[in-house]
Amino acid sequence: MARPLSRRTVLTSGLILGSAGLLMSSAACTPEPKPEKLTVAGGESGGFYLEFATLLAGLLQREGVAETAEPLVTGGSLENIRRVMSGEATFAVALADTAALPAPGPTAPGATPAAPGANPAATGATLAAAGATPAGTSLVALGKVYENYVHCIVRADSGIGTFADLAGKVVGVGEAGSGTSLTAPRIIASAVLEPAPQQVNLGLNQGLSALRGGSIDALFWSGGVPTAAIAATASVLGVRLLDLSLHIAALRTEHGDYYDRVLIPAGTYGDAPAIWTVGVANLLLCRSDLPDSLARRTVRLLVERAQDLIPTSSTGVQFLSPETLINTAGVPLHPAAAAAYRSLHG
Repeated sequence: MARPLSRRTVLTSGLILGSAGLLMSSAACTPEPKPEKLTVAGGESGGFYLEFATLLAGLLQREGVAETAEPLVTGGSLENIRRVMSGEATFAVALADTAALPAPGPTAPGATPAAPGANPAATGATLAAAGATPAGTSLVALGKVYENYVHCIVRADSGIGTFADLAGKVVGVGEAGSGTSLTAPRIIASAVLEPAPQQVNLGLNQGLSALRGGSIDALFWSGGVPTAAIAATASVLGVRLLDLSLHIAALRTEHGDYYDRVLIPAGTYGDAPAIWTVGVANLLLCRSDLPDSLARRTVRLLVERAQDLIPTSSTGVQFLSPETLINTAGVPLHPAAAAAYRSLHG
């Protein structure tokens, strides 16, 4: 279903009233235990993951959910999930298609992660903790926090006008450990280009530098709109985005219903025209053994303080909206989070 970009979604009055009721009931309870430290696995500098993780960590600390809370700079979704499952992070921001990968039992320390773009059974090894995940724990969600937009960026002077023009080109497909490094190869495979593009693992900032220098022809990136680092590059170097929406049907057939058609508006990045692309839900994740009280308090912040969790650069769509917080693309909600949403929605 096509979902054109809109201005930031705000919480409805009904949800606010429901939240107030939840607060009143919790106020009568014994004060909940406060963790000493919480961590939120985010992403690369200049991207939405890290910006959102920074805002959430700051809010968790200011609201007394923990003594201290801090964001973690990471490579992205795959690494974030690994960190949560191993106990290195309390929360993780990750793409829904990445979160849906099967997570096998713990791997031995020093095990080699699967290559980006590998099949889910192989890539699932990246999600396993290095022998540290307690038996019986699983990956669960606290909510969908925003819609992610897959960008395929080329220079305006490159002569590349369509995705088919990437045949035989050198393409950056995200840093190893990022969700982009899973999604981008899936898109490329669905296009069946001949000769196939040469795929190289480059994160956002390295990739933009390589694009400016001409060592790659295109760069994939999954993030919010606009992504600050891309906007900064567009201000000094003309860029164009390629339409990826033609590949959504093949992606959904091969990999599941994680992919939607979304619009990046004209003028988002300099003079680049509007373009349809692939959208993927971005989830806030944790382990199933996260204490119930912490899950409840975090959900309350997602609901009540949504306005404090929207990155300043965002033009936003479905960002922490009541319609989408519980739409976690098949990833189960933490039981206490599900109970909190039921209380809010009645």
